[in-house]
Amino acid sequence: MTDSFDGPPLTPPPERASFPDGLRFAFGTLTVLPARITRWDRPAARTGMACAPLAGLVVGVLAAVPGVLLLVLGGGPLLAAAVTVAVPAALTRGLHLDGLADTADGLGSAKPADEALRIMKQSDIGPFGVVTLVIAMLVQVAALSDVYADSWIRGALAAVVAAVTARLAMTLACREGVPAARPGGLGGLGAAVAGVVPRAVAAAIAVLVVAAAAAAALPMGLPAAGRQAAAVLVALLAAQLLLRRCVRRFDGVTGDVFGALAEVAATTALIVLALG
Repeated sequence: MTDSFDGPPLTPPPERASFPDGLRFAFGTLTVLPARITRWDRPAARTGMACAPLAGLVVGVLAAVPGVLLLVLGGGPLLAAAVTVAVPAALTRGLHLDGLADTADGLGSAKPADEALRIMKQSDIGPFGVVTLVIAMLVQVAALSDVYADSWIRGALAAVVAAVTARLAMTLACREGVPAARPGGLGGLGAAVAGVVPRAVAAAIAVLVVAAAAAAALPMGLPAAGRQAAAVLVALLAAQLLLRRCVRRFDGVTGDVFGALAEVAATTALIVLALG
């Protein structure tokens, strides 16, 4: 499939972007929720990608609501999990799943970087992409079904934590020093946000998310809080390993890579939460 994260050329003004500008950038690029992007430049991208976990929080809550309602109305945990997993896909127009499939095709092609990037831009999905998509979706539904079967509260929290962690993985991938594979005006979102978030800011946001995930589960006891913190940390580790592989393989990141990082982080977080 093509890299669907294309945007207008960057025009980098020297001033900083406001928090509302950043929120609009985050919601306008990472979700289909109504958010008119008022600035498309490096300062807005910096603030926007720092706000990415907030977009994940909204997506996670919207995903958890129908799952919990189905359980309350008598539906089973498998049905609730399937619907919960479907909501983030709908709220992102499937772009993150598209990125996962394209990245899998690029990594599996064994071609030089330029040819692998060309494969990722094609409109079809190769065998690596198809298999990766099927496995990822099955694992997400299975893991979340196990959590819902234990408790609707745990299931709802898992949906939110997975969505927030997915966007946090994007924030960390935007940190300084991570290059774009397609720099310039044709690089889409990957070129727009690569290297925009200061390392200290990215680290601080990660600490806040881990602490918030643990705090949200504290009413269920210290083991539950520790499990949620561990889910975020292990998911970020998995995403970081994929990021390193992609940077070495493609000489940088693309919009597809960001989508893949989000899906890998969400899947890993759900697996860890299901083990409890």
